[in-house]
Amino acid sequence: MHGLTGGWSCKLATRAEQKQKTRRALMDAALAQLSADRGFGSLSLREVAREAGIAPTSFYRHFAELDELGLALVDEGGVALRQLMRQARKRIVRDGSAISTSVDTFMEYLGNNANLFRLMLRERTGVSKPFRTAVKAEIDHFVTELADDLRRFAEEQNKPLADARLVAESMVTLVFNQGAEALDATPKEREELKAKLKTELRMILVGSQTLAQWQQGRE
Repeated sequence: MHGLTGGWSCKLATRAEQKQKTRRALMDAALAQLSADRGFGSLSLREVAREAGIAPTSFYRHFAELDELGLALVDEGGVALRQLMRQARKRIVRDGSAISTSVDTFMEYLGNNANLFRLMLRERTGVSKPFRTAVKAEIDHFVTELADDLRRFAEEQNKPLADARLVAESMVTLVFNQGAEALDATPKEREELKAKLKTELRMILVGSQTLAQWQQGRE
């Protein structure tokens, strides 16, 4: 009996692994077809399934519709970015420069996840409310983590900020906008954008520190 049970468990595990592989193949197939000239809304279920090597009818074993696949990609893009920025915090502790390290890390993310970022950029202001809501949620998660980091750094350096949450929101908006430009930039242009972005982020940070001092002086 134990042998039968073990064999059944192995079959279930194999099926689950195969299902996960096919789901991954569908997500990769959709990503591969995105570009600077083509957004998610122009994809068809049939061509995504064909690119993944499965029959269109098999698509529904993994996603209820194409938009559900897109939302899974948005979630993946947000999680990947947050995980990378968490790794950046460890580099900041070692290397010291928070803004420089964070910008370099973000540009690394762009280089490895260009189509994921394109998807988030487009759907952030797209016609689909579920997509807009999903992207907003990912950005809010990112802003919250950044605001927490800024508060901690401000306390450690004894340089209060006027409003850490507002600073985080401003920084994320700026990074997303510059990221959009960096996607199709040449290596030289991307280096120039990185330098510009680092300066702009420092201006936001110093501005908030200066405002905090001014507010304290008025009390």
